[in-house]
Amino acid sequence: MMKRHIISAQVENRFGVLSRVAGLFSGRGYNIGSLTVNETDDPSVSRIVLTVEGDDAVIEQVTKQLNKLIDVIKVQNLTEVEHLERELMLLRVAVDAPRRGEIISLASIFHADIVDAGEKHLTLEVTGDNKKLHAFLDIVRPYGIQELVRTGVVGIARN
Repeated sequence: MMKRHIISAQVENRFGVLSRVAGLFSGRGYNIGSLTVNETDDPSVSRIVLTVEGDDAVIEQVTKQLNKLIDVIKVQNLTEVEHLERELMLLRVAVDAPRRGEIISLASIFHADIVDAGEKHLTLEVTGDNKKLHAFLDIVRPYGIQELVRTGVVGIARN
């Protein structure tokens, strides 16, 4: 059964590592849904967090292949353990004067921040898990989304 997996990999912070890691997934025909990468508290180590849809057996094989890459320090399928995940979304929503208050109220309910305002738009910042972001999108879509960008998932095991 195909399901969304969150894979976290600690890697040596070197040129070409990201390409090799991503290549393992694309080489097996799996599209990476989101990918984030940055240094950890140790500048010589980066953490790559990616989401991919696939069945458990194939993801297990890809994880084993990742562990064999020389620059990979540790790989963890966060989907298999208790974990925290977050994503950041910025979206510009069309508003007119009578409906501005409605959007502001919805933003408050979802703990979204208004980061920019114009006569005919509000730009909102929302953070949370995938379900929260989709729920917010479903509610504000009827107002008219002018633009939308998302960071991709970051995650960490709870242990």
